[in-house]
Formats: sequence, structure tokens, C-alpha cells
Amino acid sequence: MHPKLLPLEVQVVQHNGQAALLLKEKMGLSDHGVIVPQVLAPLLSLFDGNRDPDGLRSAFMLRTGIALPPSIVESLLNEMDAAYLLESPRSQAALAHAVQEYRAAPCRPTALAGGCYPKDPDELRQTLDGYCHPYRDAVIAPDPAQASRIRGVLSPHIDYARGHATYAQTWLSAAPAARSAELAIIFGTDHLGSEPTLTPTLQSYATPWGTLPTDQEIVKAVATALGEDAALADELHHLREHSIELAAVWLHYLREGRPLTLLPMLCGSFGPLLASGRAPLEDERLAAGIEVLRQATAGWRTLVVAAGDLSHVGPAFGDSYPFGLSERAGLAAEDARLLELVARGDAQGLFAATVSSEDRRRVCGIPPIFWALQLLGGCRGASLGYAQCPADANGGSIVSIAGVLWE
Repeated sequence: MHPKLLPLEVQVVQHNGQAALLLKEKMGLSDHGVIVPQVLAPLLSLFDGNRDPDGLRSAFMLRTGIALPPSIVESLLNEMDAAYLLESPRSQAALAHAVQEYRAAPCRPTALAGGCYPKDPDELRQTLDGYCHPYRDAVIAPDPAQASRIRGVLSPHIDYARGHATYAQTWLSAAPAARSAELAIIFGTDHLGSEPTLTPTLQSYATPWGTLPTDQEIVKAVATALGEDAALADELHHLREHSIELAAVWLHYLREGRPLTLLPMLCGSFGPLLASGRAPLEDERLAAGIEVLRQATAGWRTLVVAAGDLSHVGPAFGDSYPFGLSERAGLAAEDARLLELVARGDAQGLFAATVSSEDRRRVCGIPPIFWALQLLGGCRGASLGYAQCPADANGGSIVSIAGVLWE
């Protein structure tokens, strides 16, 4: 056995009076976690698939000077395999079963209803009405031609409690297009996606007002261009990912519960591209997938949505210092420069700026914004709202968000 970690959620906890790590897998395969004493944390970084248990013990000894008995490593591996934390036949079988269940379900169920937003449709409508009330008169214009000019929207995917003002300003401005659209393509950040991927799903998305049906024929055409195995390999990520769902709820709200056809597309990380210097469109399959999507939707009144947040900074995200007033001002200036590229529809400039900055601000929305701009093909837009949302109890960590409308 050469253990390799699956994507994990890691939380620092106290266990028997000592600091420890609580590990849980991210795919929803198990409700159970594994507690690992903090002294063994360096061992986890060695679970890369290249070492057997003896190799793990030797490498741990070299790094820490601690000699681990074989029984400790064996016990930890058994616990982690039982909790689906490692790549193994057991976790592969559980994943295959979960995918089968997901595809057999009537639709992709809401993941956040009853938590991030009310599950009851009337209560949800009242909540979103309340978010919109301060902006409604100022934002909605009576121009009937506006619907035909609006092509795309940059929407946050932060929780509504922190981002409701930006959501409201953005979606009220996009309301004419949302109401008249026949099709919405929502590119959302895939927070589990570690590679530059485009992942559609054949499932329709549910909201408290009903179901937004996915056009399966278009999805199949795009999947064929991407390579079906690669395109749908991470389809289960849709089940728990919040980015597309949070935009879909606002879209359905503005349509007063009327359905429209949906194409949900999760976008994996550009991290490997930033490290290699390769551009996203150098991947011929990704470029072909976007081109097929453009051709397949050419006859529709289409609204393109990028569901992505901006910067993630401060101690909660690995920075060594909290963000005070001066740092917040600097962050706003850097975000403004990024949003200028986004408003110009400059997908290549956006990627180049991310490469040059080494993504030091951890902008998780870069992939969905890039692909939305690529599909829109040079549309111009304007920023509608900007906010810096607290991300820790002390206010020193920030997630910045913005809305953009492309015409």
C-alpha cells in the first residue's frame, strides 16, 4: 500500500487536552472523521502515493527525529481508509456508488437550503425581497431594450448573510435579462477541483421554487468535446459545491419561480497552470469544449453567469498578518485593477495578471470568470458593487466580492 490522500477538510481541535487535527473527506462519502495528534501532522504530508508504510516511517524519522512503531502507522492507515480519506479500492467503490446515486436522483438537491438561506419558498422570497429593498428603486431601469443588451453577470458565491448587498445590486441590475432568458450558463468555482477542468453535469438543479432543467443534449455535446471520462470524472463535485447553487437561487427568484434551461459548469483550479506558465486555452480539449458550448447555444437567448468571489486574505488563509485599514485600502486598489480587466472582457489579461501576481490574493473566482469571458467573446461591462467581507472573528481576514454586468 502506497497511501495517497483524497481532498480533506482539516480542523484544529483539542483532544484529551492536546492539540490535534480532525480530518474529514470532502465528497460526503462518510460522516466520520479521524483525529490525528499534532505531532503526527508531518506524516500526513508524506501521504503522496510514493511511499509504503516503511518508507513513511523512514521519511518521518528524517524530518522529525521521531521513530514511529509500525503499529502506529498501520493503525492510522486503517482508520483513514475506513473514513475514505485515502485513495484505495474501498474509497473508489464508495465514490462509484455515490456517483450512481447522484445520477439516479430526480435532480441535484439543494445543499444549502435551511442553512445559508430559508428552505421554505415563501420565506426565501421574503428574505431576498428584504435584501433587495434598499436598492430596488435605484437599480432597476425601465428601459425595455436592456434585456437584449445584457449578456453576462459576475455574481458572488459567498454566503448571503455576508454578501447580500452585492448580490442584490448585481441581480437587480441583471433582472431584465434574467426574466427574458431562455438559457443560463453558470460557471462556478469548483472548490474541490485541483486541476484546470470544466465539469458539467447531466443533473438538473433544484431550488426551493422547483427545478431548473439541464439541457442534457448540450451537456453531452460539450462532454464529448472535453472527453467524456475527463468531463464527468468530477461530476459528483456538483452535489456539495455551493457556487452554482447560490447564483441559481437568485436567478430563479428574479424569474418569480418560472424555470429556465440551465447549463451548470464547475471550473477547476488554475493552480497547475500558474506554476507551469501555460495558458488555459493551450489545453485543446478545454478550448474545444468552450467552442462547442458557444455553437450549441448560439440560437438561445442566453445569460452567462460567473459565480466567483475575489480575494481571500489574512491569517485565516495563510497570511502572517491581519488586514487593517491600510491593508484593506491596498486590497481594494488591487481588486479594482482586476475588476477593470474583467469589465473590459479581457480574459487573457485577467489570466496574465493572475500569473504575474502569483495569485497571492487567492482569487478563487478566476477560473469561472475566465471561462465566462471566453464564451462571451469580448463583451464590455461595469462593476456594480464591491464589498470586503469578514472571514474570521477578529476581522483581520477578508473575502472580497464584486458584481459585474456585461453587455
